[in-house]
Amino acid sequence: MSNWDKEVDILVVGSGAGGLLAGLVGAHNRADVLIVEKAELWGGTSATSGGGIWIPGSDVARAAGFEDNLDDAFTYLRGLSADNVPDENIRAYVDNAAPMLRWVMANTPVQFMAFPYPDYHAENPGGSPQGYRTHLPLPINGKPLGNEIRSLRFASPAASLFGYLNWHFSETSELLYRSKGWIKNLVVNMSRYWLDLPFRLTSRKDRRLTLGNALTGGLRMALDKQDVPLWLKTPLIDLVREGSRVTGAVVEKDGKPYRIGVRKGVVLAAGGFDKNQTMRNANAPLYPTAQYSGGVTSNTGDSIRAGEAIGARTLNLQSAWAAPVFYVPGEDRGRLCTIERALPGCIMVNQSGKRYLNEAASYHIVGQQMARRDAEHNDANPSWMIFDQEYRHKFPMGPLYPLMPTFLHSKGVRSILKKGRSIEELAGQIGVDPATLSATMTRFNTHAAKGEDPEFHRGEAAYDKMYGDFRHGPNPCLRPIDKGPFYAIPIYPGDIGTNGGLLTNAKAQVLDDAGEPIVGLYAVGNNAASAMGESYPGAGVTIGPAMTSAYVAARHMTGSNA
Repeated sequence: MSNWDKEVDILVVGSGAGGLLAGLVGAHNRADVLIVEKAELWGGTSATSGGGIWIPGSDVARAAGFEDNLDDAFTYLRGLSADNVPDENIRAYVDNAAPMLRWVMANTPVQFMAFPYPDYHAENPGGSPQGYRTHLPLPINGKPLGNEIRSLRFASPAASLFGYLNWHFSETSELLYRSKGWIKNLVVNMSRYWLDLPFRLTSRKDRRLTLGNALTGGLRMALDKQDVPLWLKTPLIDLVREGSRVTGAVVEKDGKPYRIGVRKGVVLAAGGFDKNQTMRNANAPLYPTAQYSGGVTSNTGDSIRAGEAIGARTLNLQSAWAAPVFYVPGEDRGRLCTIERALPGCIMVNQSGKRYLNEAASYHIVGQQMARRDAEHNDANPSWMIFDQEYRHKFPMGPLYPLMPTFLHSKGVRSILKKGRSIEELAGQIGVDPATLSATMTRFNTHAAKGEDPEFHRGEAAYDKMYGDFRHGPNPCLRPIDKGPFYAIPIYPGDIGTNGGLLTNAKAQVLDDAGEPIVGLYAVGNNAASAMGESYPGAGVTIGPAMTSAYVAARHMTGSNA
């Protein structure tokens, strides 16, 4: 096809961390790059996330005193991933992750720290109980982005304070445990935000970028230095395949079809089909509800369907990054529940008033167990997080803030919070049999007083303990729930994105039904079938592989080892 409206070397579809990095590496290797984004905001789900990346064997971890072994990391991932995920895809990730991180830290403002965050299944062969495979971006100043910061996605409400104040992981802990100096530091941060004048008069954005905002913001700064354009409100319509190769794409620009030819290829980095209810119904019956997904609303699987339309093969479309989520009426997505479940003074029960899982396990495991429970018994969607007044005073529970009177919360939050002077009264509020719930609480409290959970072993694994209250013993995750009044909030089996997609090889090339690469077509992140299969090995195994695949893809397209 010669009637292109524009020709470039590399077209990147999607502006999350994977897409931004693919464009950046391509541009560094002297390719002419264009990035297109369907939404009116850039950064994708990456920008709304914690921004963590799971990187085995990094220089940063070594500098922190952790000597990793890549064969151990491969063993760990291979043991958890689905059998149909090729060894070569897992190996490519393990071998290229640390070089990718080294490249990012050398060529962008984004710097990372290795975190003592245990692998989610640290007890498995090759797992790391001490952590240091999860890396978090350090805060950066967003002012160099200029006006572009106005169209950067806000962090998720679960990853920011009051929905607008960006915070780093260490600050989260400081606020959570209200450690010495927390009020002063909160006042300093609030003042910095509100006194960012005159910018504050025209935008709610916090220009101190942290977590996923720091990651995507820093990558965009580096792209700006390379003069790489990023077009917003430009959805992909079709891919153009001629013979065995992709030669271009049709996007929608200013409401009209716009044909873009590519000399080296197209990188699909547009996320999964989190918000496409039709695709979810067809492929992911265990995680059926688009409304509860934590993915951004533009993740509707357009690029996966475009790949299928030109003969691309898919894999594991039933799979998702499962998670328990809170849902506040009126919001466009669910809020991931991470820390709250492990803290002492709460439990999760089904609609019969019974516990059925270890609340403190990784969010992926808990999300999977909730979804399976509901599929089998139809009694876990929603389940109920139950907590007492001591918990209410000390800790957040999803959208409910401690120390903040209930009446100051939004109408949506107030509508989902249930309260009772006794467990029996609370049972009536949530439609659960009082006798059953009372028996559940009595059994739990008896063991929790001794720091034990013989039913579900909460607080025994390294991961459980990490999110528990380190000040509380003998088990940082357990105490009797006996300080009335008592509260409950519904919690749902949800996800933070789908992760089945186009089948790729070790070079991130998309494969056809015969298992052959479609020349010039690459897929990364949730656009591609994850090398993790249906598992979630550790914090950062969503964005870490996305960025690593993007790095590999761009180098392959440009024939460069630079």
